[in-house]
Amino acid sequence: MQSNATIGRAIRLALINIGGAIPRIGDMATFGSPAKYTYCVAENEAESPWEPLHVERGFAREATTVTVFAAEGPHNINDHESTTAVGILKMVAGTMAITGANDVYYEAQPLVVFGPEHAATVARDGYAKADVRRFLFEHARLPLGNFSQENIDRRFRVEFAERFANANLDALVPVVQRAEDIAIIVLGGAGKHSAYIPTFGGTRSVTRALKRADGEIARSIGEFRAGSTR
Repeated sequence: MQSNATIGRAIRLALINIGGAIPRIGDMATFGSPAKYTYCVAENEAESPWEPLHVERGFAREATTVTVFAAEGPHNINDHESTTAVGILKMVAGTMAITGANDVYYEAQPLVVFGPEHAATVARDGYAKADVRRFLFEHARLPLGNFSQENIDRRFRVEFAERFANANLDALVPVVQRAEDIAIIVLGGAGKHSAYIPTFGGTRSVTRALKRADGEIARSIGEFRAGSTR
């Protein structure tokens, strides 16, 4: 008879291996990540000054949806001092501007999570989500010289030759390829924290609506408890 520990390990491996990995072998990444199987959150739509992600993506507001990102763990953004949208967004952009994340090398779709207090300040100063994306795209950049020479020669000067083939080391590298590639949600409760969530790289998030067995869109958790969803 298998021990509880063995059963628990088997469950974890099954969850990690969903989506094309090799059964019974385990996580084939260099390190692996708990974000691959224990990472689920709900938008705080009630305190968001902007429309929720699923509405942006064309679903009815009352629809219940699930969005899946191939995500890293969240990078905390602690900002208890900024009192303006520009101040908060500069802190977010600074957190995004890192050399080691996969997104800088690919057409990726990272997620920016605003705590309700930060979101309220940003929106109060007149920033819609599109404005936030543009600001972050323009400011979440870092000099080419911050990367190793090998990465400059073998990646940027080759894969992004139109921009960096002959660029000097002061040329700025954007964290994402387009402003619209930045996904934004509002999450959590009180406290002046936000988060940046890079992804595994060349992936796109997917949003799907949950439906009842009769094909109608589910509008509440109660419908799931009744066992009428699919």
